[in-house]
Amino acid sequence: MFQLKTTTSIAASREFTEDRIWLNGKEDDINHPRLQSCLREIRRLARKRRNSGSEDGISRILNDKVHICSINNFPTAAGLASSAAGYACLVYSLAKLYGVEGELSEIARQGSGSACRSMYGGFVQWLMGEREDGKDSLAQQVEVETHWPELRILILVASAEKKHVGSTAGMQTSVETSPLLKFRAESVVSGRMAEMIESIRKKDFESFGQLTMKDSNQFHATCLDTFPPIFYLNQVSQQIISLVHRYNTHYGQTKVAYSFDAGPNAVIFMLEPTVNEFVEVVKRSFPPASNGDL
Repeated sequence: MFQLKTTTSIAASREFTEDRIWLNGKEDDINHPRLQSCLREIRRLARKRRNSGSEDGISRILNDKVHICSINNFPTAAGLASSAAGYACLVYSLAKLYGVEGELSEIARQGSGSACRSMYGGFVQWLMGEREDGKDSLAQQVEVETHWPELRILILVASAEKKHVGSTAGMQTSVETSPLLKFRAESVVSGRMAEMIESIRKKDFESFGQLTMKDSNQFHATCLDTFPPIFYLNQVSQQIISLVHRYNTHYGQTKVAYSFDAGPNAVIFMLEPTVNEFVEVVKRSFPPASNGDL
């Protein structure tokens, strides 16, 4: 199976005149506030470590500039959590470079909220926290990656194009204008999280799948409730949703589940015995386009 991943390399040198970053082979803006926040915090912790006497040679590179190269082997800014993967990989790599140890999810969250969850393997929840400064808004592993070995995840690319409304900008607009988002935060999320954690621990795919799809649907209902509305799903996304429900109806149980983040591309969950048949169903339903999209 093809594995989605982000690969990040960082070099520090006194010969570099400035910090620079390349994303998928093209130079990007090193001065982006979220990127600078991660760089600044890792360097602060490295200086703190040096001042405490545990420098391990780190002081040699603290004043050096860095060159960062990050590559995604999947569509970027298309609703497949490229920001989460990218910032998690960036923070982890910077921490290795500067010898920073300990809890890193709070730093990753400063780059991308979902990046805090990407610092761990397996099943992870993002704790909202209560502090005004967000220091207790951290990720917590629910179960390790070996907990549910039969679970499989497929990605169906409905569009590799960059989305028109970014996740951060979209969420800010939703917070400001969507009554449904407020209801969801106050009345739905905590109970649904408890149910989801229980279904994961029991390896109950029926419950897991239904919760996953309902939460995805409500997220996109919130996007539509935003003013002006945000349309992340496209026609192919809707066809995938319909296909999943028709497939489950045929078997009289939840064998496949979908989830869509802030983009048109589907994340499909199923157990290992279902994979081959469902892949064939997808191939028959969506002959591949010349660019590889559905």
